[in-house]
Amino acid sequence: MKQLLEFLGFIALVQGAMGLVHEFTDWHIGLVQRVGFLDGLEIYASVALVVLAFALFAAAESRKPG
Repeated sequence: MKQLLEFLGFIALVQGAMGLVHEFTDWHIGLVQRVGFLDGLEIYASVALVVLAFALFAAAESRKPG
């Protein structure tokens, strides 16, 4: 379970960071800008993904190994 939480945290962190990079540099990377109902809210969604990633990392650290 710990590895699953770490993996999901890593995916959320990468997607959130790529969404922020897309917004500030106009590079076309990440999945956040491709979700239709998030039009105009991409920055908020990317920040939420980064925060979720840190929460998942914290939850993974609180779990026992195995």
